[in-house]
Amino acid sequence: MPNLSELTVGQVVAEKTFEITRDSLVRYAGASGDFNPIHYRDDIAQQVGLPGVLAHGMLTMGVSISPVVEWLGDAAKVLDYSVRFTKPVLVPANSPAMLSVSATVGAIEDGKARIDITTSFEGNNVLGKAQAWVKP
Repeated sequence: MPNLSELTVGQVVAEKTFEITRDSLVRYAGASGDFNPIHYRDDIAQQVGLPGVLAHGMLTMGVSISPVVEWLGDAAKVLDYSVRFTKPVLVPANSPAMLSVSATVGAIEDGKARIDITTSFEGNNVLGKAQAWVKP
């Protein structure tokens, strides 16, 4: 369990790599009820101008906060979490999309910390201004 007094701005508090597969998309669709075919059919994705099947944005967002929750030891310690979706995560049919997540202390104030989250796919940041306010 992290202690706020031991945190410093710029400190990396969590890093993790995730594999997102087509199976992951099916499971997420079932759990969320989001059965938009751009998340599982290449032909439909291409018909609407996409290069292929995309991971659900909310799946990417959920995966991105999970290392922070693991570090905190309790999801209730996340006070606020927001992101902007900036780039899609393409999920190939026969191999996983690899997401790299890094969480860094961005600010400490009023008894809480802002954790800045960077989520990368193929060298590109796929979330903009991904930040969580936490109370360790």
